[in-house]
Formats: sequence, structure tokens, C-alpha cells
Amino acid sequence: MPTAVAVKQHITLRLTGRVQGVGYRAWFAWQARAANLRGWVRNRSDKSVEALICGDVVHVERIIAASHTGPAMAKVDSVTATDAQDNGATSFEIAPDN
Repeated sequence: MPTAVAVKQHITLRLTGRVQGVGYRAWFAWQARAANLRGWVRNRSDKSVEALICGDVVHVERIIAASHTGPAMAKVDSVTATDAQDNGATSFEIAPDN
């Protein structure tokens, strides 16, 4: 019996609103690790948060949907998703600010 092959997706997200200083990166990293996604999340100097997420389409789409809300103290105004290249990461990390 053949096994299903998971379709992979690589996306960069840019999140704006009240997303810094509210635990957004830690929340996002926890969500990504729980979904077995790879990549990183970081604060940007313009007060947005940016993330690279790589993994199964189903899990990538779920974290994109969840990112519109984020943790309790966040107020997300916009989420912009663009196609990206797989960076070859083997885990999900909180990256240094950019």
C-alpha cells in the first residue's frame, strides 16, 4: 500500500500591530515547534515580527491562521505571507533581531 507524501511549503510572514513586547516570538516558536515546523522568528526594527516557516502545507497553513491572533496580549493588524526558499534549518529558532 503506497504511503502519502506530505507536500512541503516555505513561507515568510510579516506581522504588524502590537507584536513586540507581548511574548509573540516565544508563542510563535512554541506553536511552530509543536507542529514540527522548521525556520525562525525575529523582531524587526520597524516594530513588526518576521518569520520563516518551512514544513507540511497543513501545518504551515494552521500557523498562518493562528498568527492572526497570537498570544493574549498581542493585537495583530496584518499578516503578509510570501513564498520563500527553504533555508535548510533542522529546527525552529528565535533569531536575533533585525
